[in-house]
Amino acid sequence: MGRSYSNILDQVGLTPLVPINRLNPNKDVQILAKVEMYNPGGSVKDRPALCMIEDAEEKGLLTKDKIILEATSGNTGIGLALVAAVKGYRILLSMSEAVSEERVKILRAMGADLHFTPARLSTDGSIEFVYSLIREQPDKYWLADQFNNDANWMAHYKGTGPEILDQTDGNLDVIVASMGTTGTVMGLSRYFKEVLPSVQIVGIEPYMGHKIQGLKNMKESYPPGIYQRARLDRLVNIEDEEAYQTSRLLAKKEGLFVGMSSGAAMAGAIRLAREMKAGRIVVILPDGGERWGGTGAARSSRP
Repeated sequence: MGRSYSNILDQVGLTPLVPINRLNPNKDVQILAKVEMYNPGGSVKDRPALCMIEDAEEKGLLTKDKIILEATSGNTGIGLALVAAVKGYRILLSMSEAVSEERVKILRAMGADLHFTPARLSTDGSIEFVYSLIREQPDKYWLADQFNNDANWMAHYKGTGPEILDQTDGNLDVIVASMGTTGTVMGLSRYFKEVLPSVQIVGIEPYMGHKIQGLKNMKESYPPGIYQRARLDRLVNIEDEEAYQTSRLLAKKEGLFVGMSSGAAMAGAIRLAREMKAGRIVVILPDGGERWGGTGAARSSRP
């Protein structure tokens, strides 16, 4: 008899680690992709969403009379809405009006209330809105505050990191992750620097003026409070078009239909594989491409 589940939240985590073959430029380096679209909400953000809410519940900060509040580019909002639906909370999410219609439809289907900020302000405009709202009505809302909440990186310290260690039997040299809130890369760095300090932690950052939703260039936007540059062994910048092209190639060559942040992370992993003589790279693919519409991964030029 298979494992039984109390609800869908029991399915968060334990995502597969898949070899990348046709896109790997170096036969002496193995690239393994941690495919996070297999989480129930479709992205890596299910992990911190669940961890942040359960942490707030344990501390008595989130009670049934409060509304969950957060600024999001989409994936964290979907993760929070998923957990809120299962646990019976109301949720209000602030988003840039530039987000894809697919994500808006998913959030509304899950019962989330949405507030939109001008596209020119990107996610920073949404952050300013929720901070203003929580200052005005602190007793009405609980702010997830993913950019400054230690439970964000703790989700990866307790979950993603141990999974990778187990799936690789400790045989790995580099971990690559794209950076938005930086929770993934910060949690993985904290974990592996304790249990396997030889592992190199590489953060992937877009260039200034980028259009990759969900990622941040730390020089042009609010740096997350949980971000510590010293915890990275290396920072790699990726151009938008390289991220878009790599996400399309992942679908065409590896059968992985993923989003642009996944394309950015894989582009960084491929670059590192070319530089290495031998070894093993684990790269985090944050989500699938279905919810991105025509903004990148799904774009295709006709012959």
